[in-house]
Amino acid sequence: MEVYDNEDYSTRCNWYASWRVSQHDYNEMPAPEILALGFPAPTPMSFENQTLRQTFRLSAGGDCVRIKLSNLFGAEPVTFSGVRIAKSLGNGAIDPDSDSYVTFNGECVLVLAAGAERWSDSVPLPTMKNMDLVVSIYFAENTKVATSHSPSRQTNYVTYGNTLSTATAAGAHTLESYYWLAGADVFSRQKINVFVAFGDSITDGFCSTVDANRRYPDLLDEMLQSAGTLGRVSVVNSGISGNRWLRDGVGPNGSGRFERDALDVACVTHVAILLGINDLGVGVWIPAQGVTAGQITAALATAIAAAKSKGLNVLVGTLTPYAGCGYDSAAGEASRQTVNAWIRTNTAIDAVIDFDLALRDPDNPTQLLAAYDSGDRLHPSDAGYLQMARTAAAALSKANL
Repeated sequence: MEVYDNEDYSTRCNWYASWRVSQHDYNEMPAPEILALGFPAPTPMSFENQTLRQTFRLSAGGDCVRIKLSNLFGAEPVTFSGVRIAKSLGNGAIDPDSDSYVTFNGECVLVLAAGAERWSDSVPLPTMKNMDLVVSIYFAENTKVATSHSPSRQTNYVTYGNTLSTATAAGAHTLESYYWLAGADVFSRQKINVFVAFGDSITDGFCSTVDANRRYPDLLDEMLQSAGTLGRVSVVNSGISGNRWLRDGVGPNGSGRFERDALDVACVTHVAILLGINDLGVGVWIPAQGVTAGQITAALATAIAAAKSKGLNVLVGTLTPYAGCGYDSAAGEASRQTVNAWIRTNTAIDAVIDFDLALRDPDNPTQLLAAYDSGDRLHPSDAGYLQMARTAAAALSKANL
């Protein structure tokens, strides 16, 4: 098998995004109004003489793989004392025959500066579509967490000592977040269409079953892989729970991160946008942070234009019903309807994914249908996420994208 060195492969167009999680600041403090509602402040967290084992599912497979580590929100350098990658056998266990060192410019130890992100060297690990991989990272020194993705809807494992190549995660304690791990690309000589789902918790899969890959982008991936209508395809998830277009909160605001988390994804061809519910809802809790429908559609228009300028296929989802969720309001509902009308009639959009129509209760259209409601009146259940995936797949097919 041919393996390209760093200088060679970095100039080629054969690296395709196969998995992503968008990063946010672990230590970001909620606004006082949010704390007053009972939302907790972050608990300081660090690793020392511990191995962090993180599992993720690739979308597309390839001849080689590379991973991205991020210290985007760190205030000081992070030392990764050792990194390995292997095929997952479930529950934190790895396939020893596939276990491989991950190097960075040929070095096994990476010191990543504050604010920096780094792709690894190519790892000669052949992969298949929908394969689960494990990245194990050893921290010899005390290392404070700053850059993370939470919640992950995926169980990850922490053990004491250097257990990078240990076959199982026996004795580990578990976490449900990703730390410093931001993405994985695969090297393929065949073209892969890369579909980026960009949004908030509803894209991130909040309330879906943990370890089951039942987020709507996961389910859409399965459908597109099976149908073959996009040829070889990779669906990656750039959702952040709690995210908003116009203000930082959980994660940098959508307008500020759109280029990094959507447009700069390797070989992206399609982007699906679903964002705005939190802009409407948080304004109920913090009136000074209220936004108008016009501000949301202006942010959408800017993102659509940026994606179109790069030749991407742009899909936009209508905002889903949220009556009864705790931050709903009559004004927010009126704005949601205005935003959705704007989306449905916007000729710059290549395809509208009418999530609102797909998920709402026909008898109470401001609410989620009970069968699609996780129970909090905001986030879909597994069945709701499946309906979202079906709706997205149908929109792609109808628009011949």
